Formats: sequence, structure tokens, C-alpha cells
Amino acid sequence: MNQKALPPLNWLRAFEVSARYLNFTHAAEELHLTQGAVSQQIRQLESHLGVALFKRLPRGLGLTEEGQSYLPVVQDAITRLAVGTSEIFGQHKRRPIKVRGSLSFLHFWLAPKLADFRRAHPHLDIRYISNLWVKELDGEDDLEIRWGHGHWPGLVSQRLSWDTLFPVCSPQLMADSPLHEPRDVARHPLLHVLGYEEGWGYWLKRVGADDVDFSTGLQFDTLVSTLRLAELGQGIALARSSMVEDLLREGRLVEPFDRRIEASESFYLVHGTGTKLHPDALAFATWLVAQAHRNK
Repeated sequence: MNQKALPPLNWLRAFEVSARYLNFTHAAEELHLTQGAVSQQIRQLESHLGVALFKRLPRGLGLTEEGQSYLPVVQDAITRLAVGTSEIFGQHKRRPIKVRGSLSFLHFWLAPKLADFRRAHPHLDIRYISNLWVKELDGEDDLEIRWGHGHWPGLVSQRLSWDTLFPVCSPQLMADSPLHEPRDVARHPLLHVLGYEEGWGYWLKRVGADDVDFSTGLQFDTLVSTLRLAELGQGIALARSSMVEDLLREGRLVEPFDRRIEASESFYLVHGTGTKLHPDALAFATWLVAQAHRNK
């Protein structure tokens, strides 16, 4: 059986609108065509299909059995096409601000503050893509949020956090096995974040407990994971102060020692040197830096 060639979309559109109104004049008004043009497209479609789709009645139009069967198929196809076109290409009317950055920064620092930005800029959209490992900017992103020392060749950086490092654990773990001094962390699994220069070894050495074996424990690629495991009582995480303020305030985590060490690494907002930011991206960057200094 030979497959019937698809008719032109404008013929199908003329059929769908005419079938809804059962009136060529009203269909012509919606399609911004003349009544004659709509009638011609319907005749061409019927000729192409080899069947009549409409019955010409004394007081208007009616659908033939073939027309009644074909109408839902055409309506479904047109609806799907319209939705797909809008989803894929409609965003071009409202260009999202493209940000690539730390998942931990989004989860713990940025997400609770985004409502403030949305209130101030209700017509601006953000597309945030997590970036577990730092890579070169490829021109697709407006801005990037990085953890590090703040010096990257070819990039402008603005500091977003002023962090201190300290252990955190669940209230239950603290209650079951109280931690009195830094060396006591050796009694529990240590939760490590890959990629941070200042990890457990750095903190233990700075507090005079460098005889503790920090090579064991569980390793993850995001701070989100270690804090979640700590919250569940499955170990002790080394927290960055800007990431755990809410968790400590809500009592989901506790700080067993008063031994905070200043971190030399922080979160930074970066973009390419010499690149002019889109006005929307500049508005977001300005807001982000202002929020950082407010929470300093």
C-alpha cells in the first residue's frame, strides 16, 4: 500500500478552522484570508485526499464521515506542532541569563535568595547549569560561579563568599558520641569533597590534630552530598560557613567545636575579560554581588 503524501500545512489549517466554525467566512477572518482563498484550499485538500470533507448544506456546512474522522487527527497534529515550536523557539523572545556554577552554591546559598531577584526582575529568566568540575568558558554562558582562589587568566572575578571551615554533624550523632576535641572526629567516618584543596587534612593540621588519619571515609564530588550524609548521621562533614547557615539555624546540623579556620578559597562570579555582558546578565551579576556583600 502506497503511503499518501502529506498535504500542505496551510490546507490542513484551513480545514481545521473551517471545521470548527462550519463557516468559510468565519474561518477566513481567523486566518486573515479571503473566503475564496479558504474555499480554494479546502477544494485542493479534498482533491488531494480524493474524498469530500464537507457537505455543502443550504444553511452552512457540515462534515462528512471522512471529515469527522480526519478532524481530531489534524487538530492533534497542529496542537503538537504549535506546542513544540513554542517550547523550542519561544524562549528566543525572552533570552534566559545563562549561568554555570556550583551545585552546592545553588542549593545552599543562591536558591533561598532567588525569590528576591524574581521580585525585582520578574521578566528575567535564569538558566543555571551545574558545573562539577571547572572548565574553560566556551562562550555559551554569560556567567560562571567558581570555587577557588579568584585568579584565573583571562577572567574577571568578583568574590561572593568569605568562608570559614569547620566540622558539622547531626544532633543525634553528637548526642550518641559527644565530640570534645578535634581528634575525636577519628571515631566517625569522615565525609570528603573531591576537588577542594582545603579538606580534612588542611583543617586537622591547622587545629593541631594532624596525627589523625584522614585518608579514610566516604568521598563525594559535591558538598551537597557530604552535608546530606552528615544530616543523616552517617559521618562528619567539613563545612563551608556560607553553605550551612540555614542548616545550623534550623538545627539539622550542629557544630561540635569552636574551631573555625579561615578558608583561602571562596566562591567567585566570573566572566571573560573584554566581553560585554548582556544587560540582563549584568543586572543579575550586580544583584548577586550586592547579595554577597550583604551576607558578608
